[in-house]
Amino acid sequence: MPAADPLVTLPAPLRAGQPFFWPNPHRLPAAQALAACPYGRADVEAAVARWQRFGPLLARCFPGSVGPGGRIDSPLLRQGDDHGRALWVKADHALPITACIKARGGVYEVLCHAEQLALAAGLLTEGGDTAVLADAPARALFAQHRVLVGSTGNLGYSVGVMARALGLGVDVHMSRDAKAWKKDRLRAVGATVVEHAGDYAQAVAAARAIARDDPQAYFIDDEASLLLFFGYAAAAWDLAPQLTAQGLVPTPERPLRVYLPCGVGGAPGGVAFGLKCLFGDAVQCVFVEPVASPCFLLRLASGDDTLSVYDIGLNNQTVADGLAVPRASARVAGLVAPLVDAVVTVADGDLLRMLRYQWNEHGLKLEPSAAAGFVAHEMMAGPCAATVAAWRPEPVMPLVWTTGGKGLPRDVFLALLAGGPSLGRLPVERRKPGEAGAMKSG
Repeated sequence: MPAADPLVTLPAPLRAGQPFFWPNPHRLPAAQALAACPYGRADVEAAVARWQRFGPLLARCFPGSVGPGGRIDSPLLRQGDDHGRALWVKADHALPITACIKARGGVYEVLCHAEQLALAAGLLTEGGDTAVLADAPARALFAQHRVLVGSTGNLGYSVGVMARALGLGVDVHMSRDAKAWKKDRLRAVGATVVEHAGDYAQAVAAARAIARDDPQAYFIDDEASLLLFFGYAAAAWDLAPQLTAQGLVPTPERPLRVYLPCGVGGAPGGVAFGLKCLFGDAVQCVFVEPVASPCFLLRLASGDDTLSVYDIGLNNQTVADGLAVPRASARVAGLVAPLVDAVVTVADGDLLRMLRYQWNEHGLKLEPSAAAGFVAHEMMAGPCAATVAAWRPEPVMPLVWTTGGKGLPRDVFLALLAGGPSLGRLPVERRKPGEAGAMKSG
């Protein structure tokens, strides 16, 4: 018999562009999935060690911005309701240097590239003090090289600000979905912005093609880079001691449920991989995508790397510009497909409503993309609760991973607060007086 047409067998709400909860039928126990994977915990631990080695250089490049020893990390915040139930927030919208999760990948890969250039030129020895990469000889070397990347905004900025801090040239190819303010801040740090009339995938393809023909150019491939992937995966090692400090011990009987906004899949895929390596089945990873751009869910549901959201009648137009991606990373999907527990798709109106709520109630300054996890949480605790209970009935510790927002210009943020439909409110957890995250930040 001929194979079933994957377009015919897709969930109806996916094709209709409706918010819904999708448990991944291809999920495997973490130990089984990781045993079949060519990469594992040792690869993440190597990235953690490399991050630590870059600490002195980051401290020198960004004095006063990074943490002790040049550490890039974000706080773990607690929100709660009147019954004492907690919702935890890994606040990467406030991550040092870039105020977005993409620093974990983009900054890391630029550092790795700079390290390799310096090693090859004899300016650095294996295991040597990376702070020398900010010295004049290294900067003279880096001035002969440039980095290229395709982006909707936040990855481009993370790559751009780190590359320029070291003296590398940088060209950021940006899609039509990229916001003007994100282009402006790149130009402000000395990056070259190349604008494309097409979408994210076309911007990435253009940057890749140009870099292929230039021996002095290095392409950071958001669709396939393992350096990006493991830079993100190291974040699990940042979260673990924060959970311990709060007395949180995830178990398979009461797992940590982590909501991860998803675009092409690199950041959520890497974080999910790291979490599964560290916690196994004591963590559930839930990806969250806009209803117009559910590219990762499409890949998981169809098993087809070639399909884009356009192929199922969706337009990839969303207020969550950081998640406006038509086709998932085939490489990341191949690595994490059996590790993703579920996917939730969310509507733009709910993203804007939640953005306003989080600012008014908790003082969190978020981009629409970063509000996605909160919307998914309330859907799974409210309208989708019966389906979720049938899927995984055990109690969970919910955690929303935010992705960007603190760097939003004031006028852009005010426009987001004022814009969008005023929709009926789904149940949301309320803040108690005095809880972390209650103060507004600029």
